[in-house]
Amino acid sequence: MAEAKVPRRVVITGLGAITPVGNSVSEMWKALTKGESGIGPVTHFDATSYPTRLAGEVKNFEPQTYMDRKDARRADRFAQFAVVAAVQAFADANIQMKEEDPDRVGVIIGSGIGGFNTLESQHTTLVLKGHSRVSPFVIPMLIINMASGLVSI
Repeated sequence: MAEAKVPRRVVITGLGAITPVGNSVSEMWKALTKGESGIGPVTHFDATSYPTRLAGEVKNFEPQTYMDRKDARRADRFAQFAVVAAVQAFADANIQMKEEDPDRVGVIIGSGIGGFNTLESQHTTLVLKGHSRVSPFVIPMLIINMASGLVSI
């Protein structure tokens, strides 16, 4: 006899956002409802040789507002975005993990690539300064699942 399937429920209890139009849900929503665009000239690197010099960049992002300075230094920017958005979502949901059953809470984060900024900067360090100057945190900083790992921690 086949077991009856019990429907599983997923509940979104809080939101967080780090985007080109705002670094919180309220900033993002306000910009979107005004029709503001987050697309503008690339400022994070020299894009003069690229055919397209426009992008949606996150601006005015200070991870230390939500993360310890040491932890922020050991995380690539993509992982910092994930941690800060998660902190915002927890605050929005008023979730206190000490009061929750950790087996009933999960983290799912999708990313197309890990710490590309780290890969690029550490490769440059390797080439210009040698292997002894490469960060010992290079692998944890660039692996794709580090965002969900840090949020889980």
